[in-house]
Amino acid sequence: MPVKTEFIEASSARPELLCYLVAIAASSYALTQEWRIDHVVSCCREWLHKADATMHWLDRVRLGQLALKIASRDLLGAGIAVRLSSVSALFTSEMELNEASTMVQRMMSLCQEAL
Repeated sequence: MPVKTEFIEASSARPELLCYLVAIAASSYALTQEWRIDHVVSCCREWLHKADATMHWLDRVRLGQLALKIASRDLLGAGIAVRLSSVSALFTSEMELNEASTMVQRMMSLCQEAL
């Protein structure tokens, strides 16, 4: 049984943000073949700013680490392969998660289980 990540503030455990970061990390990897930690950090800040939300810095670190773990290890095991051709389907034109995408829905399930 996987160990759940501990958050300082329970409200910091946000499946929507985690799923967004997983999609960002997987998409970035599909585009560059690198796991871009800096990209996950900046996208987390942008998401929080856009949502007018705050998160303790340590929770941001933990969520970012969890997102990279899910993107790099758990997606393929769950049958989710983010390829260059599927990246655009993950996001709307406003760079929000495309909730109509079955790939995003499956990612969200993984993220909810991880939290």
